[in-house]
Amino acid sequence: MSGPDPETKMQFLFALRSRGVTDSHVLEAMEQIDRGLFVRGIFAQRAYEDTPLPIACGQTISQPSVVGLMTQALQISPRDTALEVGTGSGYQAAILAKLARRVYTIDRHARLVRKRGWF
Repeated sequence: MSGPDPETKMQFLFALRSRGVTDSHVLEAMEQIDRGLFVRGIFAQRAYEDTPLPIACGQTISQPSVVGLMTQALQISPRDTALEVGTGSGYQAAILAKLARRVYTIDRHARLVRKRGWF
């Protein structure tokens, strides 16, 4: 997938803003990271909806507005280091990586990590 079309991206960002994600750095990071790369199978067509979606191991990829609000609450600066526990799909880690100097992330489900190709 090459990313959402411009209208879908605009609707995605509008949904984030309307749910309280107002930090320009967070919005920019979320615009740059293609959520579609983190959703596979039958749910891929729903990647840009503001809804959690199932991934492997009985886990979910969080809904974008929750990711945005949590990230915004962290007030991350480019000099910060972030630790994420529960990598899941890797979407949150990718957003954090746009904002922080370093991101460390772990997951207890090796299958999820292997699926992402991180080792």
